[in-house]
Formats: sequence, C-alpha cells, structure tokens
Amino acid sequence: MNQLHPDSTKKSPKLPHWMASATLCAVWLLSPLDAGQPPAPSAPVDPVQDRTNPATMQSFQIPSHGAMLNALVYVAAGSGRHPAVVLLHGFPGNERNLDLAQDIRRAGWDVLYFNYRGSWGSPGDFSFSHSIEDTAAAIAYLRQPPMARLLQLDPSRIVLIGHSMGGFMAVQAAAADPTVVAFGLISAADLGGRIPQPLPKEKEEAIIKSMSAAYAREGMAPLARCTPEGLARETLANAAQWNFVTKVDALKSRPALIISSNDGLAPGNAAFASALQKAGNDRVTTLHLATDHAYSDQRRALSNAVLEWLATLP
Repeated sequence: MNQLHPDSTKKSPKLPHWMASATLCAVWLLSPLDAGQPPAPSAPVDPVQDRTNPATMQSFQIPSHGAMLNALVYVAAGSGRHPAVVLLHGFPGNERNLDLAQDIRRAGWDVLYFNYRGSWGSPGDFSFSHSIEDTAAAIAYLRQPPMARLLQLDPSRIVLIGHSMGGFMAVQAAAADPTVVAFGLISAADLGGRIPQPLPKEKEEAIIKSMSAAYAREGMAPLARCTPEGLARETLANAAQWNFVTKVDALKSRPALIISSNDGLAPGNAAFASALQKAGNDRVTTLHLATDHAYSDQRRALSNAVLEWLATLP
C-alpha cells in the first residue's frame, strides 16, 4: 500500500543563549514593524496561456431519469483529448471542493461538477438511490461523442473523486462501471457499512432515529422533497448492498486514493483500504490529514495529494 505523508518541518540546531539574544535584537532593529507576521505562502503559478486552445468553462444540464441536473465542466487548456475527473460532492454539499477542480484543470484534466437530483437547484426528489443513478448518468453523458468533442475529453479516461457522500457515490459508480479508470475518496462515508449486519428487527427503529438525527444535523435546506427519516429508512433498506466491503471484488484491479481526516470516518476508510489490499490491489494510496471533515486548514495538502496521485495514472 502506498502512503503519502504531509510535509513536516525540520528542527533547526539550537544557538547559544547569548548568540540567540543578539540575533533576535538585530532582527528587531532591522525588520519592519509587521515582521512578526509569518510570510504569506507562495501562490501556485498559472501556466502560460494557450491562445489556440485556452482553458474554458462550459455549463449545461445532464438528463437523468426525467430530471435535468445542473452541471459545469472546467475544460483544460491544450489541444488533443484530456482525461476527465468527475468531482462528486457530499451531503448536503456545502463544501464543493471547487478549488480542487481548478487545480486539477491546471494539471491538464477536464473536471465535471454537477448537483444530484433535488439538490442545490437541480429539479427532482433527492435520495441516495437517485444520486447513484445521477452519477451513472453524468458519466454516460460525458462519453457521448458530441460532449466529448465539445469538452475535448477522452471518454476512455474518466476518474471519479468524491468527498464524504460523494465518496460513497464514487465507490458505487466505479464498482458498477468497470471502464472507470480509477477512483479517489476524500473522507468517504460508507452509508451501508455503518449499520451492523444482520440487524435485529427490534433495533431498527433506534437505528433509524439515530440516523435521522445525524442527517438533520448536516442540514437539509439545500435538498428537495426528502426528510431525514425517509433518508434513514432508505439507508437501512439498502445497507447490505451499499456496504463498501461488497464492492471490493469489483474494485480490486483499479488504482484507488483514500484520504481521511479527524472526522470519525478514518477507521472505516482504513478498513476499506486494507480490504482492497488483501484482495490483491497493490495500487491503493492512502493519506491521513489531521483536520476537519471539510479539510478547512489543509486545502493545499489535499490538493497536492490529489494531483500527485492523478499524475501516476495512465
């Protein structure tokens, strides 16, 4: 199993006390008043503009089971066919990771972002089952020859990257579609794996109550025509078939990136990575970052890890 490591700072050797004091005085006398502030991190440098084939953005709607999903693609600069990433947002989708989309495009990939049915203005009823269908519909839409030409993408090189519930969608979609090249998970939520199997009948209502409260805490306002209890009952009904462990055999031959944080999902992510490895997958890359579920103060480290992994793919 490959493992990425966040950058660490090496400790400098200690100066003698008198020398350290003299150095500090000299710095104070010669430095401007705001020298106590840490230096601003250097911003990534944009590539030289390709005037013939510049980077662009295309917005459109993707048909899915009678609804039209709001979508956009960050189109990479350069001639020829670009590989593509489908970037899948979580529940309800407050952190959309569009900074990653920009960085991935800068590295030469097209990036599709869309909103599932019933979320963030896309028409329809939100549910986890509908979102699984919507993810498959989005992948199929990218592969249509007119879209592939418009977006200058290679339909044979599609990678899925999902955050939280989006990681759940990436696992379900990649397992169902063997032509997906690779999949990346950022604090993936194994919706089915968190429910004990088999679950005694007398414990079902307690599980539903607990899950309903958890979904409500996440915020339901951006989601249409669904309730916390309805989503909890849907999860319980599909837990056995949605469990990540049941997808290992279908995914054991493809590169995987599994990133976790201090949000309570790390043990499940580690168990999934281990299961893939035990099944014979020697292309599992893992990284743990000590941050929150949105990776609020580790955005650069998160981006670097994703870009480093994408660069290893065919």
